[in-house]
Amino acid sequence: MRGTEADHHSNSATEGSPRTGRLYGVGLGPGDPSLMTVRAVEVIAAADVIAYHSARHGRSIARSIAARHLRADHVEEPLVYPLTTETTDHPGGYRGAMDEFYEEAAARLAAHLDAGRSVAVLAEGDPLFYGSYQHMHKRLAHRYPTEVVPGVTSVSASAARLGTPLVEAEEVLTILPGTLPEEELTARLAATDSAVVMKLGRTFGKVRRALEASGRLAEARYVERATMDGERTAHLADVAEDSVPYFSVAVLPSRIDAPRPVRQRGEVVVVGTGPAGPLWLTPESRGALAAADDLVGYTTYVDRVPHRPGQVRHASDNRVESERAEFALQLAARGRKVAVVSGGDPGIFAMATAVLEVASEEAYRDVPVRVLPGVTAANAAAARAGAPLGHDYATISLSDRLKPWEVVAERLHAAARADLVLALYNPGSRSRTWQVGKARDLLLEHRAPDTPVVVARDVGGDGERVRVVTLGTLDPAEVDMRTILLVGSSQTRTVRRGDGDGETIVWTPRRYPETPGDSPRAGAEQPSGAPEA
Repeated sequence: MRGTEADHHSNSATEGSPRTGRLYGVGLGPGDPSLMTVRAVEVIAAADVIAYHSARHGRSIARSIAARHLRADHVEEPLVYPLTTETTDHPGGYRGAMDEFYEEAAARLAAHLDAGRSVAVLAEGDPLFYGSYQHMHKRLAHRYPTEVVPGVTSVSASAARLGTPLVEAEEVLTILPGTLPEEELTARLAATDSAVVMKLGRTFGKVRRALEASGRLAEARYVERATMDGERTAHLADVAEDSVPYFSVAVLPSRIDAPRPVRQRGEVVVVGTGPAGPLWLTPESRGALAAADDLVGYTTYVDRVPHRPGQVRHASDNRVESERAEFALQLAARGRKVAVVSGGDPGIFAMATAVLEVASEEAYRDVPVRVLPGVTAANAAAARAGAPLGHDYATISLSDRLKPWEVVAERLHAAARADLVLALYNPGSRSRTWQVGKARDLLLEHRAPDTPVVVARDVGGDGERVRVVTLGTLDPAEVDMRTILLVGSSQTRTVRRGDGDGETIVWTPRRYPETPGDSPRAGAEQPSGAPEA
């Protein structure tokens, strides 16, 4: 990264005064001196001052990589870390101690630059990739002409040493520091295709547990001191925790063309994809979809999942749920890892029930079945509208295909009498056009005509449209199979916010009034024996 001519002029001393020196951040590559770039060698050869970080013992890996290119007349500036662990009595704690060190180091380098000397700061790998150089860069690059010389990263070196592709085609590579919390590591490892976890050492045990919890341990490889003396590669599961140094990484290589494990028995994972595309997927669901040998589901939902080489897709019509469930269980019984793809949350009017019903039969009771939750249509619509589900609510399907309309009507009466907010699924379709009108008329026996109704269509999709109407003006013609209705209770409020074309928000207070006419503030905290949902 080289500064522009304008940068050079603005960062140089004024005319008639001595010119300032130039700052270089020099990437040295992963450790083998022969992997240094030609530009890195040129910069080191031409620099007046060579700076490098080191621990208190004085040895610097960066200096050792570049040693053959150092001259006797080079001015060397060792930047010695004041501590290598987070234990310190500094009043600002570890971060305070390190910030003070970086400020002092930057001041030392600035003195050379002000004197007109060029300064090359050596950095293992790439200077701006988890490198210490970046702390100097942030403090000095805006003041002096600066060039950053990129270097081969330990990520690239490790993949090369393993001799296996890191990412291919449309795969996603995630690079993680092992210092992340274990649950965060687990979620990110489950969701990605390929990954590299840096900064192992003392974090290795936690990283191993995260790989195991995410179902990725069998794929994980280990690389220690890539391209350096003492290099080691292994399957990560075989590595002893007490043998792992800081300069090591965990690698999840490309899954494309990776051998599929031979299993005597597979499993079925029922995955909720949320109401629309990938933004609504949980990390756990994303990981399950990526790890599956087979995808089974309604064509619309299967089409939401990215194509992956080697993965078999079995899409079918929406009216064959039992057959689809049995087919998935048969595949799993033959050792396949099967993801049954369901819209929204699979346990709410979706595929989880169908799969578990068939899985309860004697022939499939030994086949493992897991259900992964997804964002529901009701939750998605509620979030778009505000918070209409802020208090007790009931979820009812208006479809009479699997239960008689008399049952639907009885449940609507009961929920309406109880003054519950209603989330009405499956309100209408091409073959069911009268249920919405019937439900509206029934609810008007218990609710005022001005009760707010959220009409949400295709939330998260290209055809998203969310409107707030009243129960009395609800038009059944505006409702189709991609619509969900949220009908307010007697306490649900609507507020117009903003000027002109401002938005209308809908919310239901968390506290129910003790006496008629008592309308509490929605944000009032209420005592509860359970954590807030």
